[in-house]
Amino acid sequence: MPLALADHHREFRSSMRRMARERFVDGYLERSLQDEYAFDTYRELGKLGLHGLSVPTALGGDGADAVSLGIVCEELGWADQGVASQFAVAALAHSYLAQRAQTAVAERWLPGLLSGELLCCVALTEPEVGSDAANISTRAERVEGGWRITGEKASITASHVADLAIVMAKTDPSAGARGVSAFLVDLDDASVARQVFRDPGLRSVGRGSLNFDGTFVPDDHLLGEEGRGFHNVMELFDLSRSMIGTLVTGGAQRAIDMAAEYVTQREAFGQPISRNQGVSFVIAEHTTLIDLVRTYSYHSLSMIDAGERNTLQAASIKWHAPRAALDAIRECVALHGNVGWSDELPLQALFRDVSAYLIADGTAQIQKLLVARHVLGREAVDG
Repeated sequence: MPLALADHHREFRSSMRRMARERFVDGYLERSLQDEYAFDTYRELGKLGLHGLSVPTALGGDGADAVSLGIVCEELGWADQGVASQFAVAALAHSYLAQRAQTAVAERWLPGLLSGELLCCVALTEPEVGSDAANISTRAERVEGGWRITGEKASITASHVADLAIVMAKTDPSAGARGVSAFLVDLDDASVARQVFRDPGLRSVGRGSLNFDGTFVPDDHLLGEEGRGFHNVMELFDLSRSMIGTLVTGGAQRAIDMAAEYVTQREAFGQPISRNQGVSFVIAEHTTLIDLVRTYSYHSLSMIDAGERNTLQAASIKWHAPRAALDAIRECVALHGNVGWSDELPLQALFRDVSAYLIADGTAQIQKLLVARHVLGREAVDG
């Protein structure tokens, strides 16, 4: 498997880096402190064509590979963690729709989603069910012409402002994971109630809950085969968890870059503080650790492009990458002293935003369980 970016990926990274730093660096700190969804940046991503990156060309997208998605996550993550989150959620939702939706349904909704006029969230987590996704309680009951969905989804990114949701619901409660199906639900319905949460980080994106009270979904809005929703969303997690690795790498790298510039300019006792090994070694250590996370994340994404199963790698990245990134950012805050602890610089914003990924897409505990099952076998771990 390739462990280095190919030439065309390097060229793409250069163009994405210029774009991200020209368009999204300014305003990050202000956006990170607001409590409203940043529709301006979301629509800007649509104008740039980035909402279609994961969609096949036949449906109006670019048909980009997984490594390219990771590159965009890293470069946007350096500029603005909230914008990177907007891109990542959209890429996953649009990819899922392009793969699973019936042609007529995809052609109806994708143009608005790709332009940035519409927004789709992915609704899996429930108040009592997080990582144990096979045991969701939301139900979809067959009725004439379609289905009626009843249940609550919680901690759903951008659900308070989304137009559509990919909703996982039980169509056969007795079948466990094999009884979960996926539906595309129009949230502009009187039977859907919403609640928004207030979080310390990723405030320009936000999360909330959705309550479905017999919400009608037409037959043609079933995504993929009935009973295959859990299997399909697990494949999506292998992509999203790898993308998170590059996304938080971007945030950590910005903190390291800021600290490297600061310590060479800040003087104490008549010399730059970078001449103290207690300072320079911190930069060296976290540069090494973040580069390792970056390399492994792109390796995992390249496995997807090669048709290889990457569940082990994705789970490893998901539990380790946010911790490594937060360690780096925290040390960079300390290297800046008092100003690093203030909201004058985006270091605190980076720390708050990256901390969301300790939980989002599965906690460290469930990721370690997945890794342990792979190494030791399910029977040895689960009994």
